[in-house]
Amino acid sequence: MSADVVEAVPAAVEVHDVHKWYGAHRVLDGIDLTVRPGEVTVILGPSGSGKSTLLRVVNHLEKPDIGHVSVGGELIGVRRQGDRRKRGTPPAEGRGRLKELSEREILAQRSRIGFVFQNFNLFPHLTVLDNVAAAPVATGKLSRSAARELARALLDRVGLGDRTGAYPRQLSGGQQQRVAIARALALRPGIILFDEPTSALDPELVGEVLAVIKDLATSGTTLVIVTHEIGFAREVADRIVFIDAGRIVEQGPPGEVLDRPRHERTRDFLARVL
Repeated sequence: MSADVVEAVPAAVEVHDVHKWYGAHRVLDGIDLTVRPGEVTVILGPSGSGKSTLLRVVNHLEKPDIGHVSVGGELIGVRRQGDRRKRGTPPAEGRGRLKELSEREILAQRSRIGFVFQNFNLFPHLTVLDNVAAAPVATGKLSRSAARELARALLDRVGLGDRTGAYPRQLSGGQQQRVAIARALALRPGIILFDEPTSALDPELVGEVLAVIKDLATSGTTLVIVTHEIGFAREVADRIVFIDAGRIVEQGPPGEVLDRPRHERTRDFLARVL
């Protein structure tokens, strides 16, 4: 592949100078981050450092106060006034003012970005099968029968093919989180965001969820994972990003950040968690 072709491929995610305040508290302080297609990026940092907020900004669950985010070359949640680009072509930096998209347009964008929450967020009145099939039907991507067929295949993939008729309350936390991962996959997203996917689980259930994410990590899916599981981060990450006080302190391959951190704040954090 020529260098020209490589350059033409847009980043999976590009976060440009993002700032976010909650009242007087600055949660994100000028974040710049690029995630390449197929890359597994793990975000580490202390509680309250802005990790989860950063993920929520990527799919516009939180609106940045300054800066913008693009996924696959498409601005998320906004467009430049007068910009009539085709989807997938890079936004023209600095041209035009940003205008908020309609909620319908934002929902369409979110359907291309998988999100796995800390607390599962399954529909309690739907079976496991229908929880996974719901989004492809609601977005018009698949018929009900095709969506249910896909849901069965995805539940098999996460080891729950025998629980399709169960309701969330009948499952363990680890099983519910695996259903949530299958649900995220059902829309065939270009990227999946994981917000501390094991933090709500009992310790003995963590492994079953991490095993599913490891399988995704080896499949070429672009993943951005916020976690406190350092051993897991070392095993699956192509790159580790350490955030503190809303800023990226350092980033690099796991062997560098975890074993030879350059910044004193990173060294202090790892000394406390390892």
